[in-house]
Parts: sequence; structure tokens; C-alpha cells
Amino acid sequence: MGGPLLPDDDLYARLEVTPDASSEAVELAWRALLKRHHPDIAGDLGGLERTKRINVAHDWLSDPALRERYDQARLGRRRGPARRASPPAPAQPRPTRRPRASRDRVLDAEPALRIPRFLDRVARLTSDELDRLSLAEPPPIAFLATLRRFGPVDGERRLAEIETELQRRLPADRWADLAIRGALLGVAAELVWGAFLDEHLAGAFRVRARERLLRGWEAAVDRSRYGPNAAVVDPFLDRVRSLSSEEAAAIVRAARGVPASERPWPDGFDPAENDGLRVSAALAARDAAAALGPELVRPAVTARLRRILGRVAHAIALRHLFDGRHYAELVAPWTAAIGEAPPGEVRRPRPRVRRAGA
Repeated sequence: MGGPLLPDDDLYARLEVTPDASSEAVELAWRALLKRHHPDIAGDLGGLERTKRINVAHDWLSDPALRERYDQARLGRRRGPARRASPPAPAQPRPTRRPRASRDRVLDAEPALRIPRFLDRVARLTSDELDRLSLAEPPPIAFLATLRRFGPVDGERRLAEIETELQRRLPADRWADLAIRGALLGVAAELVWGAFLDEHLAGAFRVRARERLLRGWEAAVDRSRYGPNAAVVDPFLDRVRSLSSEEAAAIVRAARGVPASERPWPDGFDPAENDGLRVSAALAARDAAAALGPELVRPAVTARLRRILGRVAHAIALRHLFDGRHYAELVAPWTAAIGEAPPGEVRRPRPRVRRAGA
């Protein structure tokens, strides 16, 4: 077989990362270990051999094809979509998206003001923002563990201080929510270790590291409860609350054969790349299921009805992304049973056609 021979030891252990480490974690660990063990810095004879082993591990784990081959041979598994491995870094770094509103004030303030402004903003989080945080994707635990392992020694102490302040500023039940806690600690990690990441990561690796740490915050703060289609979702939920038993039963009948637990995404839309819209759809679906009145239908079909309503709400929250036919299919059980399209339906304006010579 072609290609380099497989190393006979644990490459992840060489870099002191876990097998689910992202490409940014691999890059960070590699650079940090090189600085720690390079013979020009460490000044010992064993440093050269250790540096070579670190470089070999990086060569294998930073190349998606080689890492896939290594994982199959040594770990007996494939790096499938469920693991959500990072794609290889593009040759040119992507431009960093500037955050909006209060996120901009928190993250772009002078260093001495960033943490106080962040804590102040946390104290003013609304119920809608906290609900969105509870459904947002927190930063990967493995990446935070890599930061703790290789970051400056005082970073852990500073993070612990921020964590104590966060707990003081949030209601106990909200702080107990692991998703909310993880999202807030991701911002704190960016504030504490941002300079360290700037030093050890460059280009697209740094952009992705920042996105990982801020993903939950960006998806939740300064956004309406249901995202850009809140004006569509709200009247739908009001109508769900007023459903009669006959209408509820009709929805269940109209949805025969529909995979109610499946929530399709618009063509070309990747929820992993747009957590804000994913959260909007998830929150709309959750609220639609909760809006259903008690004992409208037989208990045996209540769970299915809730899933159906959640599926319709999911589609409505993403209405602007679906083409007309796909959207009509998704809301068909509601339309057929109620005799009308979901309240507040958004219709795309027809494209303007330029006349010849205009």
C-alpha cells in the first residue's frame, strides 16, 4: 500500500490531546509543545527527539486524510459526521465577522474593560436570550481542556474568578443549565486566553477557535426569540393555543405518514454553520409543543401532535430559506386541517424583471 507507514504509538498522547480534538486544538497543542520542548528553548539533548515526535504527530493529525487513516487503523473507527470534525484550514484566512450590538462592546472594548462589560451584560440577559443560550451549542469541552492544559498558568485562576461572578449574576436554575454555563464560559475563555490564542494560532485557525468559543453567545445575545421570522412564529403560536379538540384531531389525521420527528433543513443550509438560525427553529419548535392545550386529543396521540406542531414551527421559523414547494409540504398537515396557511405566513416578493432597454 502507498503512503507513509503508520506510527505504532498514540499520536494523540504525543500531542496531549484527546481523539476528538478539533483541528484548532491539534494546532494549538503542537505549537505550545514545540515552544516548551524545542532544544533551543528547553536546552536538553532529549528535546530534539521529542520535537521530532511532536512534528510527526502534527503531520498525521493535521491532515484529514492521514488522520482518517490513522483513526481507522489504530482506533478502529471512522471520523464520521457525528463527530463534527473541523474541515482543513483554508489557504487564506476568512474575514472575521464583527459582532453586533452588545457583543461588540464586550469583545472589542479595551482589555481592561472587556471582562467587567461582559459580566455587566450577563446580568442584563433577558429571558429570551437565556432560553436561546440553553439551546445554543457550547464550545467543545476538549478544546477548553486544551486551553487549560497549554494556556498561561494564571488563566485557570482568572477563569475561576469569572465563573464565580457569573454564578452570582444568574438565577440558580439558569446557572444549573449546562448549555448556558458552557456558552458563558466560552466567552470567558476567549477573554482570558485571547492573547495566548493570538500568539499560538494564525489565520483561519484563530478565526475558527474564536468562533468555537463564542458560538453560543453569538447565537443568543441581542437576537429576538425566534430570529428573523419572529413576526411569523408569534401568531402561529397564538393560534396553536386556541386550537379546538376537533382541529387538533384533524391535524393528526392530516399528518398520517409524515415523519413528525424529522425536521428537514432548507437546501444548502448547514445548521452547524449557522447556530443562530438553528436555535431560532429549535426554540420555535419547543414553544409550539408547549403551547398545545391540555387534553385536546387522546393521550396516546398527544406526543405525536406535539411533534407535528414542532415540525411546522421549525419550518415557519426558517420560512425565508425554504422554496415555496418545500415549505408547503412541511406545513401541509396544518393547512389541510385548519383550512388556511399558518398565520403570518411570509411570502417572498416576486423578482423584478428588467425590461429590455431599461
